[in-house]
This record gives sequence, structure tokens and C-alpha cells, in this order.
Amino acid sequence: MNHNTLSMRLERVAAHVPAGARLADIGSDHAYLPVALMRRGAISSALAGEVALTPFRSAQRTVRKNGLDESITVRLASGLAALEPGDGMTAISICGMGGETIRDILDSGKARLSGQERLILQPNGGEQPLREWLMNNGYQILCEELLHEKRFYYEIIVAERAGPVMYTAEELYFGPLLMQARSPAFLLKWQRILREKQKTLVWLTQARQAVPEEKVQDVARQAQRIIELLA
Repeated sequence: MNHNTLSMRLERVAAHVPAGARLADIGSDHAYLPVALMRRGAISSALAGEVALTPFRSAQRTVRKNGLDESITVRLASGLAALEPGDGMTAISICGMGGETIRDILDSGKARLSGQERLILQPNGGEQPLREWLMNNGYQILCEELLHEKRFYYEIIVAERAGPVMYTAEELYFGPLLMQARSPAFLLKWQRILREKQKTLVWLTQARQAVPEEKVQDVARQAQRIIELLA
């Protein structure tokens, strides 16, 4: 992957960035996403935020090499602390981290959100707590996508502030729109997770050391929830 060709995962993230957006890419790594979108003329400006020095310098190099210093700002900051008053960002992408980490970034930087931005989030697992945060903070999920790339399943969640929203426990667990669409990738993902849960249950019941009953029941409940989804 480079600044000209994005991975399939980042291409799908890019597809949800509104045309002409001012994009803040948090945890931008090499800044491949904002650079690719600027080169395509798909966005008007961008901010690449990085908390670690090595990827921050990588992002600077990518931006410089493409002659985009005027239109892409690279900042060394933790999470949404990269946003400054007056940036006027209309879209925020946070990709390739655990869902809990993305949730914590959004929560700790809540004061820096205007509520007008589109959030384009690509968690690596931990989708349920992230959806709970979105619901509790008045964000409606506009689009959900699931893709299978290099043995991994990736979910993309696109949300905008819309006032009070309510999702069921099942919708938070599986994804409200993914549940409706029931794509082949979605069904395969949950069939695989079900097999893992069932193996875990067998291991827990055969474990030599006593396992707390609460843990066994929790895994059993999750397996049953998936069985009902797939029925």
C-alpha cells in the first residue's frame, strides 16, 4: 500500500468521505488516506493526526513527497487533541484501532467535536462498545460495511449526530444495518465466531481448574445470541 494505491479496507473508508470534505484522519500513520484523497481531488483539505513520533514523521514525509504541504497539515497530538478551533473539519476518520480505543478517543475529545462532522470509523474488533458510545451521544449509524481482507473481517461504521437514537442490544452487538443486510461476509463472520464460542465452551467445561460459572454463562449467552441471528 502507498499514497497512490490504498488497501481495500482504506478504499472503502475513502468511499464514505463526503466530496469536498475537510478531513481529519486521526491515527493517520503514513497519511496514505488523506494524501490519496487530495491527489484525487476528492477533498478540499486535510489534517493528519499522530500520537507517536515515528508515524508522525512518516506522515510528514508522505505529504512532503507529494507536494501537499499547503493542503494537508500534520500534527503530533493524542487523538482529537489534533483538532484546533477554526479547523472546521467536516469529516473525521479513525481507522485500524480497537473499538474501545476509538470510543475512548471520541469520548476524551468530545469537547472538540462540533457535532456537524461525519464520523467514519473502522474498528479492529470491539464494535459493540463503540456503537454504544455513538448511541449514547446522539449519533445515528448511517452506513455499515463489512469486508474480508487477508483473513480478517473489518467493519466500517459511518455516523452523524442526529439527536436521540435507540438501538436494541442485538443491534449494538451485530450492527443494526449489517443485521438487515445479512451479506455473505456477515454470515461467514458470525458462523466463524460461533464455532470459536462453541470451542471455548467445550474447553471451559473440561478445564481442570474451576472456571467461574458467570464466565461460562456469558459465553453460552453469546453463542445462543449468534445461533438465533443465523437461524
